[in-house]
Amino acid sequence: MLTFLLWCLLLVLCWPLALLALVLYPIVWLLLLPFRLVGIVVTGVFEFLKALILLPARILRGPRAL
Repeated sequence: MLTFLLWCLLLVLCWPLALLALVLYPIVWLLLLPFRLVGIVVTGVFEFLKALILLPARILRGPRAL
């Protein structure tokens, strides 16, 4: 909602820039999509490595009492 209000303010102050931002936003989003996917994959790999390293400690701890 805040982004929309800022865009409306930009539309009032400088409408050509606001329209340019409106047109370029989907293009920039598509260009940044591969970087987001790489970030998700890297986070998943690090979580997997963390779980793999901590696995012996979890096994030695034994079952948890409820």
